[in-house]
Amino acid sequence: MRKVLTIGEVLVEIVATTKGNGFIEAQPLIGPFPSGAPAIFLDQLGKLGTPCAIISRVGDDDFGHVNLTRLRADGVDVSGVEIAPGESTGSAFVRYREDGSRSFVYNIRHSACGNLKPTDASEALIESCDHLHVMGTALSAPGLGEMVMDAARRMKARGGTISFDPNLRPEILNSPGLRERLEAVLAMTDLFMPSGDELFLFEPSRSETDAAEALLSRGIRTIVLKRGAGGASLFEDGLRIDATPLTVEELDPTGAGDSFGGAFLSFWLADAKPELALRYANAAGARAVTRIGPMEGTSTRAELDALLTLQKG
Repeated sequence: MRKVLTIGEVLVEIVATTKGNGFIEAQPLIGPFPSGAPAIFLDQLGKLGTPCAIISRVGDDDFGHVNLTRLRADGVDVSGVEIAPGESTGSAFVRYREDGSRSFVYNIRHSACGNLKPTDASEALIESCDHLHVMGTALSAPGLGEMVMDAARRMKARGGTISFDPNLRPEILNSPGLRERLEAVLAMTDLFMPSGDELFLFEPSRSETDAAEALLSRGIRTIVLKRGAGGASLFEDGLRIDATPLTVEELDPTGAGDSFGGAFLSFWLADAKPELALRYANAAGARAVTRIGPMEGTSTRAELDALLTLQKG
């Protein structure tokens, strides 16, 4: 079974229990919750039994250890996570607005993860894994972006595969060198998993179908378009499959796209039929929103089966 590697941030998330715009006054909070898009993605893979590992950096503090404990418990190899004494683990404070959008206060760039550099452990993982999952946010920071690009080239050169989720916040789109790195990763990508309008980042078009066909012509094998509450679509050469959203009570959508992606990749790597992979990924994304905390809604196969059975009933 192929082993998946990702490189990127591990952090905690602390959530306001009231709705409103930001943190300009004191708010009741809950957390810390293990978080970080790459970590959530791998936690979902681990819960489905897919071998996986992360390269990251955390402080030698409670926030770092709460993440490492969770990831280990769910089957993620954390041997590539450096523990940095005297430094702080990254954090994100989030408050939901009345319309469902979110306001964040981040400490990532100046956290332990912001000083991530290659180590003997990270080099060993790059050599031992044969699939790399790339998050677009990791490409926005020069040092981290260079590590991801190096790993992608090495993985691809020895016959490995690459999945790519742009996962881009609007405020980082103009980061120096980001566009070039995004294009370089896309050229190596086997599985592309954009959300919403990210499908048109590389192929401006009037329709999803036209954009998908243009991207597939570049050599991408599979495209999975995530639409959140609007369901999802899969595109391969000559094939389109649409998945309608499942009916669930949404409590916290943060991390749902990562749970969706991790579930899809788990089935994709196992050569599951596209319909099956999309069905389970759709269920993983839906179940994720029913739990407060970005990593709290990652799912086992049994939990996904239970949700799908309930939806049929």
